[in-house]
Amino acid sequence: MSWLEINDYTANGWANGTDVPSRSRHYCAELEKGQILFFGQPPFILPENDRSFLVSQKPSDSRLHKNISYRPGKDVLRGFADGEENQQRVHRIMRDYSAEVTQFVSNLLAPYSGQLAMDFASFRPLEEEGRDLPLHKKNDLLHVDAFPSRPTRGGRILRVFTNVNPSKGRVWFVTDRFPALARQYAADAGLEEVIDVGLGGHVTHVLHAIGLPVAHRSPYDKFMLRFHDFLKENTVFQSGCSKERLEFPPLATWLVFTDGVPHAALSGQFAMEQTFIVPVQALVAPEHAPIRVLEDICGKKLA
Repeated sequence: MSWLEINDYTANGWANGTDVPSRSRHYCAELEKGQILFFGQPPFILPENDRSFLVSQKPSDSRLHKNISYRPGKDVLRGFADGEENQQRVHRIMRDYSAEVTQFVSNLLAPYSGQLAMDFASFRPLEEEGRDLPLHKKNDLLHVDAFPSRPTRGGRILRVFTNVNPSKGRVWFVTDRFPALARQYAADAGLEEVIDVGLGGHVTHVLHAIGLPVAHRSPYDKFMLRFHDFLKENTVFQSGCSKERLEFPPLATWLVFTDGVPHAALSGQFAMEQTFIVPVQALVAPEHAPIRVLEDICGKKLA
């Protein structure tokens, strides 16, 4: 399936102004069905000097966390501490990236415009290959995304990635899309069980202990958290499923609904990312949304 390369939209906008609404809706539909939209160059402004500054940061330094996160709603940068001047520059770069990506997505995917909920942006300075992480945090295992502290209640997780590494690609595996995996594994992952069971007390306690708010989780959110872990724990699935290797070259940007495209990051260093939540009512093909797939399987409303 590879990816769908987009050639009619650049950093200057649409290459021509004909039939833009139809093209925009088509790209939304392709994304929602599990396609990855690929751009060989950033389709928004991302200055070379900003990219070079980020790549110059040494990930072995204690001042640099595994992820530098930016919260656009509060204009807060976390995960970087290297003097006031450098911190202000990183903050400005992340703020600009978030704003540029948001404008780009609103233009390219016009049906979502005005309905996107901005989530976090991040810069990922560490090499993915060889990281020693607990099982459920390992990025090199195939998984679908779900957020423990930020339930979506069925909203879809749209992520925009940019490989700012000037010389090395970022390598992913992807596999069969969510509808196929849900039909095969939802029962084993406990879909029926989570419908009538609330959030576990242990998880609630941990989130409270680290100062994170515990928002209400719908049955859908509970299942997606469980399914994320189930896929990573399932060694038969990880070793035996069909896999497609994708290598995103330097300066590539790609868009993907990571709740519907099981993915694993095998290698790569220096990536930027902005996440959005797209509500179900904004989708052009909502039947492909994980919440609708799961509701069809169990015959019950999940949010």
